[in-house]
Amino acid sequence: MHDFLKDPRFAGIERFDKKVWLSSPTMHGDEQRWVDEAIQTNWVSTVGANIDAVENEMAEYLGCKYAVGLSCGTASLHLATKLAGEKLYGQAKPNQGTLAGHKVFASDVTFDASINPIAYEDGEAVFIDTETDTWNMSPEALEKAFELYPDVKLIVIAHLYGTPGKIDEIRKIADAHGALIVEDAAESLGATYKGVQTGTFGDFNAISFIVTKILTSKTDKTEPLLAA
Repeated sequence: MHDFLKDPRFAGIERFDKKVWLSSPTMHGDEQRWVDEAIQTNWVSTVGANIDAVENEMAEYLGCKYAVGLSCGTASLHLATKLAGEKLYGQAKPNQGTLAGHKVFASDVTFDASINPIAYEDGEAVFIDTETDTWNMSPEALEKAFELYPDVKLIVIAHLYGTPGKIDEIRKIADAHGALIVEDAAESLGATYKGVQTGTFGDFNAISFIVTKILTSKTDKTEPLLAA
């Protein structure tokens, strides 16, 4: 293993005396009460009143029809991608994904959780170049991609670091080509684009509560899949 402390490029840099936590656990207000309540009512589970409350409140806050809590953001994106594939191409055959034999346009600067579900569903990701304003999917590059692959019917777009992409332009392009959108809003909860919350522009959308996100939870047991 490389000893970075002996690397001359890092001369003068000393190790921290204490560990620097990515997201240290905190308790404010009612968190402890809700944890105790879940244990006392025997709802230490993936269902129950607290999960229902999170789903309902997130749907109301974002202004979408439905929100469903899943085990993690990747699971939300996987379900979103699977449902989009079923809506486009029908139910998958046994031992085959819903995107088998189909290409999917996808953001090229994102965490792999945005892209892996395409492979899980046996699709082929075609990465769309990023534009310089937001570091998100370029509408111009997307339009060019449709010229090259006019049969594509699904777009997976992520809002990088919480900054919304030009989602209205992308939505317009998608509609013109009869394509669905899976919107990965995992990092952009609370961000708006032209006054509209991200996580509502796609046909299927996902947000996340893992430790690196805007709002966090003890675990990522309630990361919603959103239906706009």
